Amino acid sequence: MSTPDLAIVIVNWNTRDLLRDCLNSMYANRGTSFQVCVVDNASADGSSEMVEREFPQAHLVRNLQNSGFAHANNLGLKTWGYGQREASDDMPRYALLLNPDTVTPPDGLAQMATFMDAHPEAGVVGPKLVRLDGSLDLACRRGFPTPSASFYHFSQLDKLFPRSPRFGQYNLTHLDPDQTTEVDSVNGAFMLVRAQAIKRAGLLDDDFFFGGEDLDWAYRIKAAGWKVYYHPAVIVQHVKRASFRRNPQAAFEFERAMWLFYRKHYRATTPRLLDALICVGLAFRGGMPLLREMRQTSSAVRGVR
Repeated sequence: MSTPDLAIVIVNWNTRDLLRDCLNSMYANRGTSFQVCVVDNASADGSSEMVEREFPQAHLVRNLQNSGFAHANNLGLKTWGYGQREASDDMPRYALLLNPDTVTPPDGLAQMATFMDAHPEAGVVGPKLVRLDGSLDLACRRGFPTPSASFYHFSQLDKLFPRSPRFGQYNLTHLDPDQTTEVDSVNGAFMLVRAQAIKRAGLLDDDFFFGGEDLDWAYRIKAAGWKVYYHPAVIVQHVKRASFRRNPQAAFEFERAMWLFYRKHYRATTPRLLDALICVGLAFRGGMPLLREMRQTSSAVRGVR
């Protein structure tokens, strides 16, 4: 069997019916070769059985527990050899992280692969994500959550001044949503990544359970010398947070992801007073569970100033 152009990883947790729609849209795609790996995170809704019955052409990985989005994606990526020290000749050129609550147009995969072929400097590309009501999913092109960008976002200055490049940097609301643009990150709901970029940057960080792993991956891929693009010529429907609503821990994990990202990429260079304010804000939003984790990891991570 010849090597496909795309290796597609779909991580699922209790979204059986949405997963069916997602897979139907995948297998309706033409113009590029691909293989699909579904990693089921111990769903209790019959998702795995549905995949086995209705999509036998998909490779199914049954995770015995919900190990989180990043770890489960890594399980799927490893089935094609991603993460190895040397990229294999029979490894797909591109890997696609895809959420089960998405529907991709029939030419979507081919268009995205063509874009990557035409932009060898691109390590990552994402499409225009739209909600069920047709509105833009703002998270489909993002700036990194720097201390200043996060402050403007959580203080809602970005909503007051959405066209401001300064205040709107978190969700890049000042950019034309219909123009291809180099950005900091795209959304892990549809994130196409070049195999060579994965070789340089490594796999996703398993410490991120839910949320933030796509930002962290884009950060490391950019640090490795690649560019990240938002390509709105391809429009993908995104239900948004289908699993989030079913998981009582999801809100906490989102706040924890912001702490992990800040701790990993910004804390060492943040002035102490500002750092203290950021930590208070994160603890306020994340509650006692996050405060306990912050206390446990603070001294080990901050290091010597």
